[in-house]
Formats: sequence, C-alpha cells, structure tokens
Amino acid sequence: MFKHLSKLSHHAAWRRQLELLLDSTGEGIYGIDLKGRCVFINKAGAEMLGYSADEVLGRNMHYLMHHSYANNDLMPVCECHIFRAFQENKGCRVDNEVLWRRDGTCFHAEYASYPIFEEQAVVGAVVTFNDITERVEAQNIRAAAQVELERRVIERTAQLQKAHDRMRRLSAHLTTVREEERTRIAREMHDDLGAKLTAFDLELKALSYRCANDEKLTLRIESMLDLAQGAMESLRRILSDLRPGVLDHLGLWAAVEHLLGEFSQRTKVVSSIDISPELEHVRLSKGTETALYRILQEALNNVAKHSGASRAEVRAHTEGRAILFQVRDNGRGMAVRTFNAGFGLMGIEERAWDIGARCSIDSMLGQGVCITLRLPEVLAS
Repeated sequence: MFKHLSKLSHHAAWRRQLELLLDSTGEGIYGIDLKGRCVFINKAGAEMLGYSADEVLGRNMHYLMHHSYANNDLMPVCECHIFRAFQENKGCRVDNEVLWRRDGTCFHAEYASYPIFEEQAVVGAVVTFNDITERVEAQNIRAAAQVELERRVIERTAQLQKAHDRMRRLSAHLTTVREEERTRIAREMHDDLGAKLTAFDLELKALSYRCANDEKLTLRIESMLDLAQGAMESLRRILSDLRPGVLDHLGLWAAVEHLLGEFSQRTKVVSSIDISPELEHVRLSKGTETALYRILQEALNNVAKHSGASRAEVRAHTEGRAILFQVRDNGRGMAVRTFNAGFGLMGIEERAWDIGARCSIDSMLGQGVCITLRLPEVLAS
C-alpha cells in the first residue's frame, strides 16, 4: 500500500479513503520523506504526541519526537533507527526507546520503520508506533517483584541453612555427649557392678566348696553360679554395646572383627571383613573410630531386622590418602527407604557428616544394600 502512496496522493478520492483508513486505527502511523519531514500522520499518532495532524506535517520528525534518549541525552540522527529505514534500505522494529510529546514528557514506545519505494527508489519511510508505558511499567513491577522474591528466597534459604547447620552442630554435640555418657556408665558398671558380680561368683564357689557334702545345697549353689555367670555375660554384652573396650585398647579394626563375630553368632548371618594391609595398623582419631563403629552397628542392625540377608561384608581400603569404608549385604534391598530403616540410615548419614565423610547408600530390590563412606585425606602423606 505504501509503495504507491505518493502516486495515490495525487487523486483526492483515494487520498481521502487513505486518510480515513489511517485514522480508523488506534496505532500511530506517519510517513517521512528523505529529509525526515512528515508527509502524513494519522489522528491517533498526532494525538499520542500532543499535536494536531496539521501541526506535524512538514516538520522533521526526529527533532520533533525522537531527539533524545530516556535519560535526556541527545540522540544523533545517525543513531536514529527510524531514519535508517530509508538510509540503509531496511526495516527495523524497536521496543526499548522513548518518544517525546509536545509538553516535553516522554513515553515508552514500540515502533517499526520501513522504507517506502517508488519505482525501485526509496522515497521515504513509514513509521508505526504505540505507547507501551503500561506494558513497561507492568514488566518493571514484575521484575521488581521477581528481584524481591529472589531476595526473600535467598534470605530464607540462608536462615534455613543457618538453622540446619545449628541442628547439625547440636546433633554432633549430642552424639559426643552421648558417647561420653556411655563411656562413663560403662566404666562405672565395670568397676562397680562387675566387681560385685565377680565377688559374688567367688563367694558362691567358696560356699560350694564348703558344702560339697550336702548334695541338695550344692545343686542350689551351682544353679546360683549359673545365674551369676549369665549375669556376667549380660554385663559384658551391655558394656560392649555401651562402649566396647576392644575399640579403645586394640583399635577400630579389631573392634570391627569382634563385632562381626558376635553378629554372626547371634543372627547366623555369615560375615566377613576385608582390610587393606596398609590400614591394618592405622589408628584413626577417637571420634572417627567411634563414629565408624557406631555406623557399622547401625548397618548390621538394619541387616538383621530388615534385609533377610545371608551374608554381610565389611571392606576398608585406601584411595590415595582417603579411606573407603563399605558395608554390603545380599539381602532383599529396597526401592525406597522404609520408615523403620529410614531413621537408621539417617543416623548413619548424620554420623558420617560429623566426621567429614561423604556417605552414599545404594540399593536395588533383590540386590541388597551397600553403604559407602569416603573419609578424605585422613592418612599421612
């Protein structure tokens, strides 16, 4: 349509029809010649700029309504996209600039500028434009809301992380206190109750020797001796659960071997241990050895209660200066953590975190569970 615009403008009837057509749209439309002067503008465009159509005709449109950026810096004609339409013979569409009104105010605009051809020659440009202030303001509001939301998310995440770290530190402290309390109770039970049971056993044996001629009394004393021995065994088991002496005196690997032997006797699950030769005489820190021992206890407890396994294996080997500690069974496995097993596994992960170990728990239905802990940089270089 605009290609033949100047030709049609010589005919009054067509010119009137064209004016009616342009005035019927709510979008601003105007045309410029090669000097940038307005040759036509529709009513909506003139009103958007605060002029009447007659006031705009013949005026340079760049200096009238596109002379400055939004920050009031002057815009050179060479940077004007509208003029480039006929200067470079290509159209453009822009939505990040402003146009200026008669009263000196500006508005966010979206405009498109395309060259007008007459017999293959560019004779000007036609420009369509819209006031998009509401859209830009809505975008700014959304952007501000997004920034505020992200700020609140970051702030809330930091609060949650801080609370999470505090809970983990509290958990680690409670674990340490619990181990210390277990050690104290085990020591007192060993020194007090153990000594009394030993004395009781000796007294019963002495009494049995003195009453050797009384068969009925001897049988009663032997029965009491059996009870005393059972109490001693129970005490040793309780002391081992509270704080195994072998862990303090002989180290982690001896304690692991002892624990696996007791576990196999109690559950009939065949257990084995595989320790790299370079680790056999290595002593870790007291806290690390205690944590690994408790993790193994919890893992074996899960094997006994939930897995239905016939075999359990403990492996410890090196990876550079790191130690890999692994507990594996051949039980039924699990697709997801069950409620009962879940808290045990959570306890394992928390203890691993306390000693700076990376913990992974892998399982598939019918293929058992494998718990792997990686203790980084714990060996001397």
